[in-house]
Amino acid sequence: MDRFREKTCIVTGGARGIGAAIATRLGMEGCTVAIFDIDEQAGQYRQRELEKNGIKSVFYKVDVASEEMVKQAVEDLYGKHGRIDILVNNAGIGFSGKSIEEQTLEEWRRIIDTNLTGTWLCTKHVVRYMKKTGGVIINIASTRAFQSEPNTEPYSASKGGIVALSHALAVSLAKYHIRVISISPGWVDTSQWQVPPRQPQLTPLDHEWHPAGRVGKPEDIAALVAFLASDDAQWITGTNITIDGGVTTKMFYPDLDQIQRLLATLLQDEETAQTLTKLAEKLHTDKDILREIRNKYLSTS
Repeated sequence: MDRFREKTCIVTGGARGIGAAIATRLGMEGCTVAIFDIDEQAGQYRQRELEKNGIKSVFYKVDVASEEMVKQAVEDLYGKHGRIDILVNNAGIGFSGKSIEEQTLEEWRRIIDTNLTGTWLCTKHVVRYMKKTGGVIINIASTRAFQSEPNTEPYSASKGGIVALSHALAVSLAKYHIRVISISPGWVDTSQWQVPPRQPQLTPLDHEWHPAGRVGKPEDIAALVAFLASDDAQWITGTNITIDGGVTTKMFYPDLDQIQRLLATLLQDEETAQTLTKLAEKLHTDKDILREIRNKYLSTS
């Protein structure tokens, strides 16, 4: 399939993980791929991998939070290829997991600058050229924009900002025939797209939690990006698409039946799960049993 033949794309954070899978998918469909990444060694590795697959590619060492680096890379790419058709703003960093009282202003700024400001900066400098031909901008957000675990404030705020920025840009850039969409992935295991690749460390319970039956893969996100960047998606702009195996639609009320099913999946043993569930029910009313178990089996003396 050559949906993107003679087109040029930028994938930020394209050296590893989801970005690497996106760069590979777009390249396999004919796109000339420019990887923007702060990790020079990983970026060069990914460029070699792309070229092994017959994909035209170029690597730029770019910190997306630096306007000067973004500006220079975009200008150089356009000067050499004469067009920029697709921008995938994927570059992002995670969070420390510290409580709000322990989080520093430096951490907050670093995450916001990379994840949100970087998306804005890359878009700002690409639009200068993309508006000449039209194109597509796809911003990688996260389901953390809509639901959270404790101590993720900087990351969640950055991803929520990407969703809002995306629909604002879609309206502003429509007159240039530029579509803008955000994607919010759920749990995606990127082990095999790291540098070097690693084996996934997932349990049956990790997969079972997803209505779709498994944890996500970078290829899942790349397939959606390829569709949205194509002419098949001409009527899609200004929206966010959640891709998470159905997790955000799943209601969960913990009860003993649910616990037994989870234990059975985790242990791969229905009989043991049933025994442990009955024991848990018994412990709720008889604390003496709990003390006996602790003294007999869990004592460190």
